[in-house]
Amino acid sequence: MRRSVRDAIVGFSLLGTIAAFTCSFLWVRGIRLGTKTWHVTADFATAAGLAERARVSYRGVIIGSVKKIEVTPETVKATLEINRGNLRLPLPVTAKVFTSSILGGDVQVSLKAQSKMLPSDTPMPFSKECPRDKILCDKASIEGRPLTSISTLTETFEQILKQSQQQDVVSNLVGSAQQFDLTQKNLDELINQMKLEVKRAEPIITNLNRATGHISNIMATLDNPETLNDLKETASSARSMTKKIDSVGEDVEKMMSDEELMSAVRKVTIGLGKFFNELYPANEKSY
Repeated sequence: MRRSVRDAIVGFSLLGTIAAFTCSFLWVRGIRLGTKTWHVTADFATAAGLAERARVSYRGVIIGSVKKIEVTPETVKATLEINRGNLRLPLPVTAKVFTSSILGGDVQVSLKAQSKMLPSDTPMPFSKECPRDKILCDKASIEGRPLTSISTLTETFEQILKQSQQQDVVSNLVGSAQQFDLTQKNLDELINQMKLEVKRAEPIITNLNRATGHISNIMATLDNPETLNDLKETASSARSMTKKIDSVGEDVEKMMSDEELMSAVRKVTIGLGKFFNELYPANEKSY
């Protein structure tokens, strides 16, 4: 009896250990029992290092794993199993392959989405009413971005070199450098010419400064109340003098228009002329 009880305890302990290990393994792999799962397909041009059961994360949180990888002549299709049924990701969403360390490590897939708020009544990804034009839904296809490594960088560099050879980039760069040198020389000449023009303009600028000073003095003088009073008095005197001249001019005009007066003036002038001729004859000899 005691032996059977002991055997039962050992058996239950072994089953509990196996169950705990299985749950821990599933937890580490991002698999949650009793949760709603949905799937997304990511298309990669190349998926170097990516393998099945690799972790899928969003903002650093494990949300699923890579369930299946299919290789086709055009692309690499990775089926991502997401075990977060209430995760709603606004479009566009991309899948990026990365490693957990700079020096290497496990290859994972990270989902990147727009950071915008969604209405609280938005349907879940696995729902039939899921808006496929707004959020990432079940069985959707997204763009995949491969892992950046030394090999991919080398291939990219080789492609750049091939394009540069085809388009003769080196000769174009040489021509651009020569054109830049010519432009630099022309610019130097322009700067020297501008310096000469500035030197020529210095006397004009000096005269302008002096004229500005005179104008400032004149404006300051005009701003003086005493000067303004003097100008007012001078203007009033000029107006009174003008009136007097106008009145005298009218009197002279009246005198010139009087025929009797002008005839008397002529007679007086002729008489004075004859009188002086008799006093000082023209042919009289001087002694």
